[in-house]
Amino acid sequence: MPLTRDFRETIQARVQRDPAFREELLKEGVECLLSGEVEVGMAALRDFINATVGFETLGSLTGKSPKSLMRMFGPGGNPQARNLFDVIARLQEREGLRLEVRAVR
Repeated sequence: MPLTRDFRETIQARVQRDPAFREELLKEGVECLLSGEVEVGMAALRDFINATVGFETLGSLTGKSPKSLMRMFGPGGNPQARNLFDVIARLQEREGLRLEVRAVR
């Protein structure tokens, strides 16, 4: 189901005013990818990118075309692991944080 414009604007506004929410959105995207919820993870990362750095700037940071990045994170996108991890690394650098994987039973 496509998101409404109001929902996207609400997410963007919250990301801009709430650094903890911004960090959680990035973290949630990566955690969903790691747990196999690829579509949810990609959607969270797409929302994060749209609300923070934008695809134009991300393209400059990664050396990838913004349109290519939009396709990678769009519905049905299937980025190569190298490209996905490069984007996640750049987003972490831009946010000034480092996500870590921790094993939990």
